[in-house]
Amino acid sequence: MRDAVAVPAATAPDPPAGPAPLRPRRTRDDRRVAWLFLLPVLLGFAVFYLYPTVRGVWYSLTDYSLLNTPKFVGADNYAELVSDGQFWDSLKVTAYYVVINIGSQTLLALGLAALMHRLTRSVLVRAMMLLPWLVPNVTVALLWMWLLDADLGFFNHLLGLVGVEHRTYLNSPLWAMPAVALVNTWAYTGYTALLLYAGMLQIPSHLYESAALDGAGEWRMFRRITLPLLRPILALVLVVSLIGSFQIFDTVAVTTKGGPMGATRVIYFYIYQQAFTYFHMGYASAVAMALVLILGVLTFVQMRLLRASRSDLT
Repeated sequence: MRDAVAVPAATAPDPPAGPAPLRPRRTRDDRRVAWLFLLPVLLGFAVFYLYPTVRGVWYSLTDYSLLNTPKFVGADNYAELVSDGQFWDSLKVTAYYVVINIGSQTLLALGLAALMHRLTRSVLVRAMMLLPWLVPNVTVALLWMWLLDADLGFFNHLLGLVGVEHRTYLNSPLWAMPAVALVNTWAYTGYTALLLYAGMLQIPSHLYESAALDGAGEWRMFRRITLPLLRPILALVLVVSLIGSFQIFDTVAVTTKGGPMGATRVIYFYIYQQAFTYFHMGYASAVAMALVLILGVLTFVQMRLLRASRSDLT
């Protein structure tokens, strides 16, 4: 019997040589780099904002002066604050200042921004409007204290030329707060106007062209086009102005020192008196925490009423 010869099994042909399949490319994770860039800001926030806030909350729950160690008293400072007539009076004075300052500043800034937007866009004009904002507040206060002087002030000299008698504005319980408010209005109106002007530049020009073809005047275009489309920027300006107005201190400290008869004792100056004149650091911290709460509530209400997150520009 003949031996069987093994026959090799048929094999499939090798696939044609070609490029290797592409592997999915690994996306680069930039989160570590982002956190590295954010680290200095986070450290600054923690050191200069978060830590003082936590310490302030702690001090508000203590009986503390610069001469003794803090003694925990719970909510006693807040209970005293509720019945403190001077605290509520300082809030009224601050609210009076806020109404005058924000009202005059916003109206003047809107007018100046509209004039720049519709008439001129000169860089020189914008630079000149920003100059008062660049001057330190203490310098502005000293300058206007001399200008409003009853005897030698230039303001009274101008009024005397038109037959108006001299007035002691910063020493009068009636005129002291309006004078302080108008000083800060002069200092900040230019900066506010530039913010509003930047918002007006975002409004498409064809809207004004179409309205002009329909026969609309400047005042009607301002009411029907500029103001509605400027609402998000205007809301931001009002919120920032509100917070800044509640924090007024340096102008009062230089010009009136809270007088006369408490007519300009705003809430920040009251906190300063409690902390560094009477050394009631714990109570001053409680007043500061109350102010933070008030500003938070007012800001929230203002943002909701003005619908700051929405824009009519679509």
